[in-house]
Amino acid sequence: MPSHLFADRPAPQPPERDAVDALIHRTRRLRGDVDAVRRDAVVTDEDDPQLRWQRALCDLAVHHLDDLDGHLGQLREGLSAQAAAEPQRAPVQETSGDAQTGSLLSRVGSAEWNLLTDEVSWSEELYEIFGRTPESGPLSLDELPSALLPEDQPLLTSMVTACLVDGKPIDGEFRILRNNGHMRTLHMMGEPVLDADGCTASMWAVLRDVSELRRSQRVVGRTRDSVRREQDMARTEHRMAVEMQEAVLPPWRGSLRLPRQGPGALDVAGHYLPSESSALIGGDWYDALELPDGRTLLTVGDLTGHGIPATTAMAMLLGALRGMAVAGIEPGALMGHLNQLLESTVQPALGSAVCCRFDPTTGSLAWAQAGHPAPLLFRDGTGRPLSRPDGVLLGAASGVAYEQDEVGLLPGDVLLLHTDGLTRRRDRGAGPEALLGLAPRFAQARTAQDCVRAVVEEFGGTERLDDACVMVARVGA
Repeated sequence: MPSHLFADRPAPQPPERDAVDALIHRTRRLRGDVDAVRRDAVVTDEDDPQLRWQRALCDLAVHHLDDLDGHLGQLREGLSAQAAAEPQRAPVQETSGDAQTGSLLSRVGSAEWNLLTDEVSWSEELYEIFGRTPESGPLSLDELPSALLPEDQPLLTSMVTACLVDGKPIDGEFRILRNNGHMRTLHMMGEPVLDADGCTASMWAVLRDVSELRRSQRVVGRTRDSVRREQDMARTEHRMAVEMQEAVLPPWRGSLRLPRQGPGALDVAGHYLPSESSALIGGDWYDALELPDGRTLLTVGDLTGHGIPATTAMAMLLGALRGMAVAGIEPGALMGHLNQLLESTVQPALGSAVCCRFDPTTGSLAWAQAGHPAPLLFRDGTGRPLSRPDGVLLGAASGVAYEQDEVGLLPGDVLLLHTDGLTRRRDRGAGPEALLGLAPRFAQARTAQDCVRAVVEEFGGTERLDDACVMVARVGA
């Protein structure tokens, strides 16, 4: 064992055995708690970098606590000769293929190189770490670099020289290549041992096999980087989805009069309500457009999915809908064309939609729907959903026909169109009944924007599970 005269300071007094036992007990309890957390954090989705990172952090914490337990156990063995009778802990398996046959203490070994007598003393654990037999003898300071990887040899030489010549402590890591071809990472700590005249008489060191610890740290680092990349990509995708949505949805804010001239025009207002998680940018849309013949297009819809794929498909579908409406295609036939378009896209999706065409001269509203909530009609302080014509979800079936229905609107009527995310809330499934309950407020409203404001006050809370759109059209005199 090395001298207690390390460098030029006196040796500290060893701790009491009872204090070490208490530390060991606390360490093992903490290790058990961390291991329980690790078991609860078992990765069920290997493709999720966040879960892999959490599991890697737990593994790393367990390795640290195992090492601490081993060091404290070694300290206790040095304090009492009776420690040899204590039971050994379970062996640790090396991932590189080496099976450690001893306890966790076999990860740590000690050595002393006597500069005066050229004697070298290695502990049994150090022979095991290097994969050598005691019969082969220890390695001298001149021979020690030959066990290292060539790129790590200059580091060891520099540390040993600084210790022997300048009296600096050794604290560094290097990799060794064992006879069986397995590479191990060792952490070396040591100091010069001075004689009575203050000259370096020998050098002692403690070498610890930290291969598993470094492997866990690399896993943590890789998964942390993966999580950061995933987060950066998610933020970028979210920003692009928001920009695309803002570019496609109607640019107008507040109330819009359609058509801009003539009696019986609609006062139109709309609003987009984000989900509880702003990252869930979906394929919801609303739109109002004056057609060349003086009639008005009203439409809302929702595509499955979130992010760029959903907003891209929404932009394509809404552009096609506008073009066909301007070309004079009836709402029912228009829905059939949208279904065919969505079915033939490279990335198939499902969607629901409602399309209305209002004629201000007759007050007639022609409309069709594809698996979508029916518009709600409010008149004289009461509300009701319109009877839905037949129509399946867009993209759900080939060659289907969509029925078209007509209803007459009167001055002062309020028509409300919305996507189903508006009434799907975490606390309850509100359904159309909650919207119909706004009839008294709509009767007192003076503009479509007042009606939209009432809807947002009721349904715009943070508990929303999905994004949604609402649009209100109020028939003028």
